[in-house]
Amino acid sequence: MSQIKSNKKLKWSLDFNSKSRSQTAEIPSPPGYSQSANANYTESSKDSDSQLLLIKKLWDVALAPLKQVPMNMFIMYMAGNSISLFPIMMVGMLIIRPTKALFSTQSTFQMVEGTQAVGQKFVYMIGNVVNILLALYKFQSMGLLPTHSSDWLAFEEPLTRMEHIGGGLSML
Repeated sequence: MSQIKSNKKLKWSLDFNSKSRSQTAEIPSPPGYSQSANANYTESSKDSDSQLLLIKKLWDVALAPLKQVPMNMFIMYMAGNSISLFPIMMVGMLIIRPTKALFSTQSTFQMVEGTQAVGQKFVYMIGNVVNILLALYKFQSMGLLPTHSSDWLAFEEPLTRMEHIGGGLSML
């Protein structure tokens, strides 16, 4: 019974072991494939494709700091303005990472050459500067930046608040 099945060929089955090389050429090409389009694809077009891919990848690297700004703003909002370990660590990392990235800009873009290299480096540096400014704003809102003369002079009296607002109500 098994020999009957093996001898009987179904029209939807392919037996790759029994066919010779001449018979495999009978299989039609897949839709959209043409021999002429494949012949025109030369080494120069492969090089241009790899160059375009490299440029696209480097623009992704250059835009990465700007793409991080909304997430950093959300993290800063969630951390709050209290002086505790978590918000200080978050803001500290928010200022350390872009600073390190600014100092390693040359090594990040060491393979860049051409007309777009200056633009990519500029966008990368602007994105990191925006993140540093965001961290400095957060330090200011937490009260960690010395902005009043009483912050660095011992004989100067700190500012006293005349009014405190909590929950939309004025509390004297």
